[in-house]
Amino acid sequence: MSEELSRLLFCFSCCCFCSFFCFFLYRAGNQIKEGKCLTFWGLDPEYECVAVVGLGKSCRGFDEIEVVDQDKEAVRIAAAAGYNALHNLGVKNIVIESFGDAESAAEGATLASWRYQDLKSKKKEESTLDLIDPQRNECAQWEEGLTKANAQNLARTLAETPANLMTPTIFASKAGEILKPLGCEICPRDKSWAENKKMGGFLSVAKGSVEPPVFLEVHYKGGGDNTFVLIGKGVTFDAGGISIKPSANMADMRADMGGGAAVVGTIFGLASLKAKVNVVALIPLVENLPSGNAVKPGDVIKAMNGKSICVDNTDAEGRLILADALCYSKEFDPAWVLDIATLTGAMTVALGDAATGVFTNSNELYGKLEQAGARTGDRMWKFPLWKRYSELVTEYPFYDVHNVGKGKGGGSCKAAAFLREFVPEKVDWLHLDMASVMGPGKSAKYLSEGMQGRPTRTLIEFVRGQCLS
Repeated sequence: MSEELSRLLFCFSCCCFCSFFCFFLYRAGNQIKEGKCLTFWGLDPEYECVAVVGLGKSCRGFDEIEVVDQDKEAVRIAAAAGYNALHNLGVKNIVIESFGDAESAAEGATLASWRYQDLKSKKKEESTLDLIDPQRNECAQWEEGLTKANAQNLARTLAETPANLMTPTIFASKAGEILKPLGCEICPRDKSWAENKKMGGFLSVAKGSVEPPVFLEVHYKGGGDNTFVLIGKGVTFDAGGISIKPSANMADMRADMGGGAAVVGTIFGLASLKAKVNVVALIPLVENLPSGNAVKPGDVIKAMNGKSICVDNTDAEGRLILADALCYSKEFDPAWVLDIATLTGAMTVALGDAATGVFTNSNELYGKLEQAGARTGDRMWKFPLWKRYSELVTEYPFYDVHNVGKGKGGGSCKAAAFLREFVPEKVDWLHLDMASVMGPGKSAKYLSEGMQGRPTRTLIEFVRGQCLS
């Protein structure tokens, strides 16, 4: 069989694939470990190469300590391991069995397949992926898994793109190219629009760059009585401004728009799945650079709601642009507002790459978000939003809010308390600090190296669940 016609079959380590393989297992004396992959040639006349992967113990279900559905995670890990094994062998056309969960199998293999090759002169050919012998309802589950994984891969591509090729203007244009064909309304707002709205926080961050700011507004109208607002931080490059960052790893700050990328991926997923929800996405897009025009430490600006802000650290810029976006969200009379941002390095210290940190004024909403993360394997973890943190950012004699706050420690909590000052009254709100899961390191066994696009699938699951509950 030629290489072009090669096929891959993944199968459970615990079932009888063929008498030869069962005999092999018997002689080996044990099962294949979870996530372990073995490849065989010539076992089957139709499939030239076969990858066999271990799933571990069956029927483990939801783990309250790990806060994850272990069976779904096992399938994702197995599908990714098998895909990588065959892809690395040069197999061009890969077919996979469902492992009893076609959606998770599609997610694992598709997430593992992502490579950022846009700038390579010689690109490695990608393998095609399909489901073998689907059972009843498995085709729909498979397609849903592909859509969610492709949405996350879209976020990864946006975040991985170098900053000179992903300016605020280019980001807004790319979002339009992707989302307009899906029926979304794209509204890129310019600097004069922001000035009329008195968005002092948003405009202050953009002052240091020659690139014009863009306040991107996207409407997805899938139906329903309520409107939900998603806000994504869109700093397309963050040098820290006058409070400049160390040069080491500064290139990673091309992905400081990871929150905005996740929001675009989420809207892509919702629109592709035709979710019956109405969502407004707000992505304030800027570069944060030092220059003679840049905002200076100690400068005081005003946000859209009239509150004065002392910018003590210009590298705490994400909260400034999000403040105006939160104020603006009031115009849509939202049922709830969710913002997501690579906001604080302190979140990476707290959680590593294991989860996204969450602050909220609604335990009910958090419970739904946590459940969504348990199903997708991209977990959430709740942090306190106590008055003590609000005191640390508001008790100043000369202005309303300080963008860093008093005292040492609690950086993520103080940042969330800062944002709370700009949330519309009587609106349920979730703040997701995803700095810890941005990348570029490999943060899950089924994710390849590079920017990670997390937690896009969890956001899709969470928002879509609003129309199913």
